Amino acid sequence: MLMYICNIMNKKKLLYYAASFVVFILIFWAALYLFTDTFNQKRLKERSIVREFAFYKEDGSIFTNANMQGKVCVVEYFFTTCPNICPVMNNNMKKVYEAFKNEPDFLIVSHTCDPKRDSVAKLKKYADSLGVDTKKWAFLTGRKDSLYNMARVSYGIDDPHNIVKDIKDDFLHSQFFALVDKNGSVRGQVYDGLKDKDIEKLKKDIKLLLKEKNK
Repeated sequence: MLMYICNIMNKKKLLYYAASFVVFILIFWAALYLFTDTFNQKRLKERSIVREFAFYKEDGSIFTNANMQGKVCVVEYFFTTCPNICPVMNNNMKKVYEAFKNEPDFLIVSHTCDPKRDSVAKLKKYADSLGVDTKKWAFLTGRKDSLYNMARVSYGIDDPHNIVKDIKDDFLHSQFFALVDKNGSVRGQVYDGLKDKDIEKLKKDIKLLLKEKNK
């Protein structure tokens, strides 16, 4: 009888230990998954850095890389007379703007890829048509070669191999957005401005970078 009771108790202990082990394994894997996911998200890949530049803003003032310091910036290239992808891109960018326009450390920087036609006055008219605060969404123009060099070398939203010998024959038409952190590093991925899933990913990554402290 005593041996029977001992066997039952041993079986209960085994079951208890087995159940505890299974619970421990489940908690371990859940914690590992959550930690890894959060860790990977917070370590958004650094792709490049923003080089020095100076362009004209839509109000005629000079806008430089210093104006981006301390802010999480979304960067794009477009032109005001674009009939196809640009309206879709900026409709999506407007959604990003609406989501973060009240964040003091957030800024959208839109460069024209057609500076010959997109003068300061033209960009001002375009900004007014969107009904946005240009303190939160800046529109830039300048020298074509400098604008294109920034797109390809600093922001990585167009292939540097697309550079042609004569800048007059060059035309950049990119649907991609870049994300820049508060320290001037280009982070995360290249975001497709035409895809809803990329816009949602961009919003999540903006939130992560807004939480980061300046170095």
